Amino acid sequence: MNRAFSTISYHRNSHNIIIRNYCTTTSTTMMFSRNTLFAAAAALVCGASSSSAFAPNNSVGKAISRSASTVVQQQSQSRQYSSTKLQMAGPAQVDLTGKVAFVAGVADSSGYGWAIARALASAGATIIVGTWPPVLKIFQSGLKKGSFDEDSTLPDGSKMVIEKVYPLDAVFDTADDVPEEIRNNKRYAGLDGYTIEEVAKAVEADYGKIDILVHSLANGPEVTKPLLETSRKGYLAASSASAYSAVSLLQKFGPIMNPGSNMLSLTYIASEKVIPGYGGGMSSAKAQLESDTRTLAFEAGRKWNIRVNTISAGPLKSRAASAIGKEPGQKTFIEYAIDYSNANAPLAQDLYNDDVGNSALFLCSGLARTVTGVTLYVDNGLHAMGMALDSESMKDA
Repeated sequence: MNRAFSTISYHRNSHNIIIRNYCTTTSTTMMFSRNTLFAAAAALVCGASSSSAFAPNNSVGKAISRSASTVVQQQSQSRQYSSTKLQMAGPAQVDLTGKVAFVAGVADSSGYGWAIARALASAGATIIVGTWPPVLKIFQSGLKKGSFDEDSTLPDGSKMVIEKVYPLDAVFDTADDVPEEIRNNKRYAGLDGYTIEEVAKAVEADYGKIDILVHSLANGPEVTKPLLETSRKGYLAASSASAYSAVSLLQKFGPIMNPGSNMLSLTYIASEKVIPGYGGGMSSAKAQLESDTRTLAFEAGRKWNIRVNTISAGPLKSRAASAIGKEPGQKTFIEYAIDYSNANAPLAQDLYNDDVGNSALFLCSGLARTVTGVTLYVDNGLHAMGMALDSESMKDA
């Protein structure tokens, strides 16, 4: 039986590397350019990164020296997150210590924004959030009372700490945009500095530069109306709150984000397929958000070296989603959506907010340093389906 092996030598006085392949019957010598071989070697070792691989490493030698057994050992140390039955990707794989993450659109612990914040915190990131002013006091009160303590548990048993909560109304770019009816609204009483520009300045004053920007907010005042019944005002309001707000956030926060930072938003499959009950221009706003993600990836990438991605998340029974189409004695829109997904998605399993949180952790880390302009589906594969398995026409299939 022939046995083969190779040796590699670098010729000091040339730009070539010699590879000699030996076997029991023949030997061959091949010459490659140094740059070509280094590129191939880098591609081969990219999967053997350890916990520090989230940052670019220009030393091929150091990358090679990290053993696969170390990675396996680190992965085995990951702990189970009690309330979701899922294993979170914790700091053994990604280290965001020293990174500051601003998550816009967190008001309770049931949604994707909270799960993203918790996943980032599990990797060591400092978490600050922006909360809609009308629910700010309720959220802050819940934090003080410990109402979210159980949902704050991290893989190592510690609790996520939200360092600061900023009032944020993302439909207003500057203080001049706020109308008198909002200034005098009792739900905004005692608050100021809640426009996107003002919040960005406040964050800069408090933390200097940030590294992660998350857009986890959407609103459509006429979401229960079919598009044919949606008013211009309702349609544009959905676009303003759900799509342009992401553009404005990056406009104002981009200058205070470190090079190599990441912006992430959340979208929904209604952007590209018909989802009855998700109306009022919201499907259009999500399509706009995904299109803007690609354009902003180019513009922000060239201007600030910032990556821009979005996650198309499957249905989750969050507080906000549960409010859509709620009629006495009937299932809500989100309950129908979850049942449909369970019946028709390739993976017939429940979707948890931590599924999106873990995916967000990857996209917001250096592990995804070359990933930008992407819509990542985290929906058990439902987006891939072109036929409903539980349809009447399929009952005999």
